[in-house]
Amino acid sequence: MLMRLSHDLGLYFYDVLVARFDVWAAFGVLAQLVFGARFIVQWIASEKAEKSVIPMGFWFLSIAGGLMTMVYGFARRDIVIILPQALSIFIYIRNLMLIAKDKRRKAEAEMPT
Repeated sequence: MLMRLSHDLGLYFYDVLVARFDVWAAFGVLAQLVFGARFIVQWIASEKAEKSVIPMGFWFLSIAGGLMTMVYGFARRDIVIILPQALSIFIYIRNLMLIAKDKRRKAEAEMPT
């Protein structure tokens, strides 16, 4: 039984990593790496600040990785990837809009009247 399982797992991973690996799969892996890099950026910024922070780079990597993953979903014709990425990208952009609005409000409050 273990020999059969080992053989089947080997065939599965060969199929996923070799037989079906194409340019779009490589693009999808790259998209996930870009998307995942946002957590490294957030972690480094938090360590420097010695508190939990979300830097602007986090949002830009979120948008870039989300767009790339959505393109991958369109290429693969996979609605399970397309729909959540479209919603997420909207949320990331909205967060940037709220950050910009807050910065404008603070700048206006600091202006002498």
